[in-house]
Amino acid sequence: MTNYLIEPAPHIKSNATTQKIMLHVIIAMLPAAGASVYIYGLRALLMIVVCSAACVVAELLFEKATKRPRTINDLSAVVTGMLLAFNLPPTLPLYMAVIGSLVAIVVVKQCFGGIGQNFANPAITARIVLMLSFSSYMTTWVKPFFYNMTADAVSTATPLVSENGYELFDLFFAKSGCIGECCNAALILGGLYLIVMRIINPVTPLAYIGTVALLTFVSGGDVTLQVLSGGLMLGAFFMATDYATTPIRTGGKLIFAVGCGILTFLIRNFGSMPEGVSYSILIMNILTPYIDKLTVSHPFGAKKEAKKE
Repeated sequence: MTNYLIEPAPHIKSNATTQKIMLHVIIAMLPAAGASVYIYGLRALLMIVVCSAACVVAELLFEKATKRPRTINDLSAVVTGMLLAFNLPPTLPLYMAVIGSLVAIVVVKQCFGGIGQNFANPAITARIVLMLSFSSYMTTWVKPFFYNMTADAVSTATPLVSENGYELFDLFFAKSGCIGECCNAALILGGLYLIVMRIINPVTPLAYIGTVALLTFVSGGDVTLQVLSGGLMLGAFFMATDYATTPIRTGGKLIFAVGCGILTFLIRNFGSMPEGVSYSILIMNILTPYIDKLTVSHPFGAKKEAKKE
């Protein structure tokens, strides 16, 4: 008879670390970052650098002040900074971007215990805080390649609120909006990288985008416009897949993604604002503990406890 060594759980071993996972996410965001610099100029690069640096410094100073272990080496603060920059207009004043970085790291992340303990995505929450605090700056968009245009051509509308026609090529490669939304092709490339490297589960982005597309089709809307405009691609691949604020199991991820899709559709079509990705993901972040409880798996052969009268 063979002797087996029984060890306590967990029994699944992996060489994945937080630093490696975050490094993969940064690599996946590089195509979108490069596209944003090409489309919006060095201002986009400056915004990405400022947000990333502010997040790292805020995390370092907070952990030093509270005498917590240093975690800046795990690269999660860099990811938060890049995601926040991706959710900001390129013309936003830099001091506002720094305020958003402080909200993301100190208020949303560190005050709740650090990485893995935050109840909501830090970048999304910071974006909403900035939207409510500086709405005029957060809703001022510029045309692609505006740095080569005259001053009177700077302000424009996003495709979701524009009454003018749109070109499919522009929606894929160069559209107005936030820094990270401007090139869907780059976002899809980064998302595919994360899926191939098994960093994210493809269920989430497919179900999220698919739900928005299906509801738009059923309601008689423009599916292409709704899927490729706004921050849907950015949210589906990079924010609705956050480990700490989304369900653990595949069934829960499906429920989460469908919920995000339904809320995004409702806010876009019946709300007072044209975009609803950030609010949808934040609402579903809050519901994540309940989704996890609903989709909890039971050990094989285990009996459910009888309900107490």
